[in-house]
Amino acid sequence: MQVKVNKDLCIGCGACQAIAPDVFEIEDDGLANAYKPEVEDSQKEDVIDALEGCPTSAIEEVK
Repeated sequence: MQVKVNKDLCIGCGACQAIAPDVFEIEDDGLANAYKPEVEDSQKEDVIDALEGCPTSAIEEVK
């Protein structure tokens, strides 16, 4: 599973970082980034929770 953050949609609320801190971070511009875009199996559940919980649907699975 791979994910990315659409910076045009992100509002920097930090929910993704709170749910999956090993995958997402808030950068200097105040917006989220998936600094670990290749998600390990042990992180998938948290990443899916972050994806579903993003208020602007800025997290996308890369297919």
